Amino acid sequence: MLIDHESLRRVTRAILEAGGSTAAEAELVCDHLVEAHLKGHPSHGVGMIPRYYEALHRDELRPNMEISVVTDSGPLLIVDGNRGYGQAVALQATEMAIAKAQKDGFAVLGLRNSCHIGRVGTYGEMCAEAGFASIHFVNVIGRSSIVAPFGGTDSRLSTNPMVFAIPATDKNPPFILDMATSRIAMGKARVAMMKEEELGDGYVLDADGKPSRDPAVMWADPRGALLPMGEHKGYGLAMVCEFFAGMLTGGGTLQPENQTSDTTTNNMFAVIMDPKRFVEDSYMKHEVDAMIAYAKGSPPADPDAPVLVAGEPERIKRTAMIEDGIEIEENTWEALMDAAESVGLSRQKVAEIQDEGN
Repeated sequence: MLIDHESLRRVTRAILEAGGSTAAEAELVCDHLVEAHLKGHPSHGVGMIPRYYEALHRDELRPNMEISVVTDSGPLLIVDGNRGYGQAVALQATEMAIAKAQKDGFAVLGLRNSCHIGRVGTYGEMCAEAGFASIHFVNVIGRSSIVAPFGGTDSRLSTNPMVFAIPATDKNPPFILDMATSRIAMGKARVAMMKEEELGDGYVLDADGKPSRDPAVMWADPRGALLPMGEHKGYGLAMVCEFFAGMLTGGGTLQPENQTSDTTTNNMFAVIMDPKRFVEDSYMKHEVDAMIAYAKGSPPADPDAPVLVAGEPERIKRTAMIEDGIEIEENTWEALMDAAESVGLSRQKVAEIQDEGN
């Protein structure tokens, strides 16, 4: 189905409020989820709500939580998310770190014990919009491992995303590199399964450690494993995320003792820097613009597909989906409706909310 983004926002806000979120939190989480769709990342969109509500009913996700400060010393800020909606507590933590960087020129942020923080690029975008460069490492604990180490045949890691952000210049919007250390995020495998589509070669192993193209192996019992991107390079970067996001924040790494739940817990380590404390603003902008122009000036392999830089695909997709609507596969919509009913919001009421703008 195709749904207008405003209709999807209304429905999503209503479901989140029915699950106990205040109007403000529902708005914040809703915007994050719908923006993930608009930027071409449905794996981190409204299809996550059914998993959130499984955690909600287990009291492992708690609406309307504020972060707690664990350490506030000079440029260092470590906070606890208190099992809140990750989109809400990670935003609070990032805002606090940006304020610290505005004063001191840089900040080091550790966020631990947060439920799923969603599309990590959001926090890089926040930093870039405030004029800062930033680096973000995220690991996942709570649920069992889903990514095989390079050379292995079963899972020992998670998708462990990383984000690198550079602020906009007068000629270019922010540069936002947002990527998982696995070849695909778990959510992308879920979307493919919901669409009943096969994956390409080299994305997953089945439970016997053999290559597969079936995304459903990730939900089989026993489960298969995603493969790291770039073979040993993605594997190494996933371990970096474990050490920086898991160990340095105090949130924990994905060793067996931290795989005791089916709820995604995220830890994030971020460094936020004011480029103007390093170099002149005019120099920074010149170098960014010159490098982007040089990279994009390469003759494209496909004349109909120009060379892009990080952040551009998301902006292109957002423009198209604002105009044409967001595609939601039927299985995802049905799971979303089941989640709504689990918190007392009937399908009839959802349909009325969806049609309010018509």
